[in-house]
Amino acid sequence: MSDTLIKRSVLLRMFLIGGLTVALLIPSLLIIGLVDERETTRDNVVSEVSSKWGNAQTIAGPILTVPYRVASHTTNNRIIYTTELAHFLPESLAVSATIQPEVRHRGMYEVVLYSSHIQVAGSFAAPAFGQLGIPAEDILWEKAFLTLGISDLKGVKEGISIRFDDQTLIADPGVNADGVLTTGINVHPKLRQSTKTHAFSATLDLNGSGQLMLVPVGKETRVSIASPWGNPSFIGNTLPVRRVINEGSFTADWRVLHLNRNFPQQWTGKQYDISEASFGVRLLLPVDEYQKTTRAAKYAIMFIVFTFLAFFLTEILNRKVIHPIQYALIGFALLLFYVLLLSISEQMAFNHAYGISSAGIVLLVGGYTRSVLSSNIAALAITGIMIVLYGFMYVLLQLEDYALLLGSIGLFLILALVMYLTRKIDWFGIGAREESV
Repeated sequence: MSDTLIKRSVLLRMFLIGGLTVALLIPSLLIIGLVDERETTRDNVVSEVSSKWGNAQTIAGPILTVPYRVASHTTNNRIIYTTELAHFLPESLAVSATIQPEVRHRGMYEVVLYSSHIQVAGSFAAPAFGQLGIPAEDILWEKAFLTLGISDLKGVKEGISIRFDDQTLIADPGVNADGVLTTGINVHPKLRQSTKTHAFSATLDLNGSGQLMLVPVGKETRVSIASPWGNPSFIGNTLPVRRVINEGSFTADWRVLHLNRNFPQQWTGKQYDISEASFGVRLLLPVDEYQKTTRAAKYAIMFIVFTFLAFFLTEILNRKVIHPIQYALIGFALLLFYVLLLSISEQMAFNHAYGISSAGIVLLVGGYTRSVLSSNIAALAITGIMIVLYGFMYVLLQLEDYALLLGSIGLFLILALVMYLTRKIDWFGIGAREESV
């Protein structure tokens, strides 16, 4: 294909520019893959640090479990007794937690750790075995135990004692709640059958990372969490009924009834996944540079299309032809922006990295345009268009909830502007004129 043919044929140049645009999608996808790889590396670092300090904590319970005997007859009329477990949940549960966050660094990565002070209190009603159809003579009261689920025992900072009625019981590690809980602590209180209400309380000092979750096992569960951290995310099955978020702190309160979850107050045999009802708070870092860089990279095709369109219109209006190789160099410069944004945002605030990266690419392309077209006006026009595009994308990144709305309106306005500027161009005349050259 000769250079003369490329110069003379507007349609051919359009096809070449379109093909180049599609080809540049491949490195743009590789850039998104690079962002994902760096994010995975960050997540591995966070996981490593958290595993040594304490992972995300989930507190479930306490659950009162009372074994009972079940008689079964063999073929020769012998009676064999097996032991089953009956589980009872609190009538009321109140949890008050304070979280003291700490940001630690491993290389260039940040990890959010915390120390928590958690007070648990409430009461059990007397176990209603009659509702479960269990005869009183089969109940093994002396083997009753209380379990409190703690998802990562490595985070326990101090010994734990549980107050049950007038007994102070030192907790042992491990659970035996027939699959209801997987990790935690247990005590063996002495149950008095004459007591109609059993009060309990406990204090937990736990290390954790990222988030703190609680399972609402009470017939009525009230939870209060406070922390000097200004970027909380309330997660899980239930949102707080009250929350106050300030620049450097937050408080949140939850109230959950047993009707709001999908497991009963007492049961035997059949297991329930009580963790599905958990809720709590995640401590967010103010900016996730990888998420924003990925979102920015998804606009790469829009940048390439509109920048190439601006150069193509400059060709038409100034009657100067830009070689496909020059278009390729400009396209690579546009893609380099995302690599710069990724690498610089790992070292400083995302907004600063965005400003440095976009300014560098705008100056690079603007200077190249001045050299290629030998026109200050054309260079200033391209520079202005790129400033508008980068400013537009910056606004989209900041307004995540309204990105689609703003993006669609912006594309409409850009298309309308292009149609307005090209409304009087005689495309047939341009082709004929170039062929006569």
